[in-house]
Amino acid sequence: MTDGNRTESIRDGTTRTESLGNIRIFIEALERLGYNGDVLLQTIQLRRFDLNDPDGRVSCSLVGAMFGRAMQERPLKNLGTRIAAETPIGAFPLIDYLVLTSESVGQGLQKLAHYFRLVDFPVLLNIREEESTVQILYEGPPSPFGFEFGIALCILHLREETANQFHAEYVNFVHQPDDVAEVERMLACPVRTGQPWNGWVMSRDVWTLPLRRRDPILSGLLEIQAKDMLDRLPVSGGTAIRVRRVLISRVAGGDTDIEAVARTLATSARSLQRQLTIEGVSFRELLEATRKEAAEHYLSNSSLPIAEVAYLLGYSEVAAFHRAFKRWHDTTPLIFCQRHPLQRRSAP
Repeated sequence: MTDGNRTESIRDGTTRTESLGNIRIFIEALERLGYNGDVLLQTIQLRRFDLNDPDGRVSCSLVGAMFGRAMQERPLKNLGTRIAAETPIGAFPLIDYLVLTSESVGQGLQKLAHYFRLVDFPVLLNIREEESTVQILYEGPPSPFGFEFGIALCILHLREETANQFHAEYVNFVHQPDDVAEVERMLACPVRTGQPWNGWVMSRDVWTLPLRRRDPILSGLLEIQAKDMLDRLPVSGGTAIRVRRVLISRVAGGDTDIEAVARTLATSARSLQRQLTIEGVSFRELLEATRKEAAEHYLSNSSLPIAEVAYLLGYSEVAAFHRAFKRWHDTTPLIFCQRHPLQRRSAP
């Protein structure tokens, strides 16, 4: 993606590019921070008028040069977080209002994760529900700027839309931000560095907070538009299909860790996740889709108790399986079984 620390290309030779719409957002934020936007655009041989092209793209290496020019003129720590703080709600019109017209923080984040590809960043958003907390994970190629910008933008906008009731328990970064104390002040939560994943954690109470612009009618209309746009994006390619085949063969009691799947496909876990990101899907999404299909099959066509189905599919706790199943079907496994009658040997 875009600053001097960002990776410019994928190792298989695929050059990454940045949409002009995203560059416009960055330029406008940099101008609010006191930089000369026209001078920065000259660095990448663009005019302000060019930013109106909805299909225009430039190489990420050029965008990196633009950020480098800005930092040469006036160094600024925590660039990703600072730009996020200067990016208003509505900068990404469809996805912003789709999220913020949702009923609650949790519902909005689920929509954000589902439609995140529309934002046009090489990052995938995943949600991991635990017993008392919810983890929001950002997965993609190494990008300190990108992770700082995306995480800060989400936290700051959710705080604004809940009248400052929203707060993260803590933020995780794989890298070390320039000034951790400043990021903690801006995000109003502890920041942990050198962690195995990028993202943040919230309590279940925060997950259920209502959003001030909640509007089910408008949200429904926006979701129709978002779905139409998502359906027109290129579908996942060959790597995702091969991963799905491996997962289908292993989902019932086998090893479904990404490392094991990568070994089967004669690659590394890092390379596999990178290729999936290029195709617009994450390993976690593929695993969840495979578990969803397997759960439906076992609950509809076998006499296995619900608890055994949960453990068979790799859930360490039955409660985690119940939460996942309710997210998939908006109902519980027990009610699903009642709707698909089968003589079961024992109670769930």
